[in-house]
Amino acid sequence: MEYDERNVYLVGLMGAGKTTIGKALARRLAYGFVDSDHEIEARTGVSLPTIFEIEGEEGFRRREALVIADLARLGGQVVATGGGVVLRPDNRENLKDSGFVIYLDVPLQTLCERTRHDKGRPLLQVGNPLQKFRELHAQRDPLYRSIANLVISGSRITAQSVVNQMIKEKKVPWKR
Repeated sequence: MEYDERNVYLVGLMGAGKTTIGKALARRLAYGFVDSDHEIEARTGVSLPTIFEIEGEEGFRRREALVIADLARLGGQVVATGGGVVLRPDNRENLKDSGFVIYLDVPLQTLCERTRHDKGRPLLQVGNPLQKFRELHAQRDPLYRSIANLVISGSRITAQSVVNQMIKEKKVPWKR
């Protein structure tokens, strides 16, 4: 795959802004946009909570891996991934090999505030969501970092700040 045809993948915990930033970034780069969770819902015809309820997290992760493998064969896409995409080694390999990976590292308290009313996040339907974020962060942060070409930290991440940081660090994955 040519360098300018590679995808740009956004990774990070739930509520990091992957979809919002991804849409704006895709417009800025003149790329297509895909949200991998929405793609799973489109393919199955049911919501993520329903998939989790019927198939459990492992069933969902199998479906996610199929979607990621398909998206890795495309080019010129900004892809907002699910927060747990990095849990499977094959997903990490597909992301790293087929694209430019940006880790949106947002403070846990901010993530908790952003997701507190969202009933569509099965992993957060627990008594203490902040503690759940701590657990998820401890497990996933090293995995995100292991595949990231660029880590952007903070609670006020915008598409413009992502692009600016990519340019500043000369980590621009498209032809200029």
